Amino acid sequence: MNLHGPDEPVFLPMGFRWSATKAGIKASGRSDVALAEAPLGASAAAMFTRNRVAAAPLKVGREHLRKSKGRVRAVLVNAGNANCATGAPGVLAAEQSCAALGAALEAAPQFIIPSSTGIIGVPLPVEKLIAAIPPVVAGRGDGVDSLKAFATAIMTTDTRMKMASTEFAAGRKKVCVAGVCKGSGMIHPNMATMLVYLFTDLDAEPKQLQGELRAAVDPTFHAISVDGDTSTNDTVLLLASAASKVKLSDGGVAKKFAEALRGVCASLAEQIVRDGEGAQHLVRLRIAGAKSVKEARTIACSIATSPLVKTAWAGCDPNWGRILSSVGKSGVAVDPAKIDIYFGPQQVCRKGTAHPFDEKQAHEYLKQAEYEIRVELARGKSSLEFLTCDLSEEYVHINADYST
Repeated sequence: MNLHGPDEPVFLPMGFRWSATKAGIKASGRSDVALAEAPLGASAAAMFTRNRVAAAPLKVGREHLRKSKGRVRAVLVNAGNANCATGAPGVLAAEQSCAALGAALEAAPQFIIPSSTGIIGVPLPVEKLIAAIPPVVAGRGDGVDSLKAFATAIMTTDTRMKMASTEFAAGRKKVCVAGVCKGSGMIHPNMATMLVYLFTDLDAEPKQLQGELRAAVDPTFHAISVDGDTSTNDTVLLLASAASKVKLSDGGVAKKFAEALRGVCASLAEQIVRDGEGAQHLVRLRIAGAKSVKEARTIACSIATSPLVKTAWAGCDPNWGRILSSVGKSGVAVDPAKIDIYFGPQQVCRKGTAHPFDEKQAHEYLKQAEYEIRVELARGKSSLEFLTCDLSEEYVHINADYST
């Protein structure tokens, strides 16, 4: 089983081919067009951003999934240009690219899903994207290198490729689940810029997959934040090829698949936060004693999006008062006199007031690349783990220079 990234063995689901090429859309000149194909078709489920400013490919993708009744032949991704806030020409460009790929694969356009990521408000050079279709189609392969090429081409400010995979037994057969994603900044729940593509050789109907996907996304991609910004292009797409000949409805399969899918999503979500733009620390926020998971998430988001808290983490400053304040401003009717806060093993706040602790030891603890901060509310029995990071000077440099 590999749920930890690209340096370990990859379990590849059958029934898919991947490729990537250079179209000249990225200013860097690196690969920027990626193709994922299911030669015999696949069932699909998707979740998209809830940002009201949604990119053109999302509008086209939603419509294509509706027309195809959740069946997909291929996914075409470009990086370096978000094709967002581009008006009717942007929608036309997404449709033209789907038509061109559909023609190359002898598939109707509604069976093609477009995705884009990159700078907002710049017209997509659709002629470059269409010109890249012949080489990206010619380069299709079903091996690990092909999937890695796909994962690399979709990167923007990412510093590393992100991949996870696992398998489980179903009688004498095996089912594989693999996923790749991109995301480093503009990451926050509400469909936390993030693109995720999940592949499995399970046999399942689109409606079944949609329920499984929602269940997997909620505790993973909906429980991370880098900077509090929800992207215009966020997409999580799950494709099932049925090539394993194992049905989701077979005895015991649904539970195993849910665990596998959640594991892959959790790994990818963590990889996104670890690669947060300028991030120096992965912070595991554990919110305990909430009345509901929704309440715990609200409080976690309030802490994770506070510039004061995040800059304290960047300086390894054990300033627990900023965390307490963020809990108080969350909108949840907490009782400050019941709140406890821990930095790892050390309690720093008890019943809403200072608790004696070793500040030097706490400072050293916060120097670690990864650590845990626990907030206990004493309101109920619900809890949540939420992944976030610090806000560093490098984050400012990356985003100050992004379009120039």
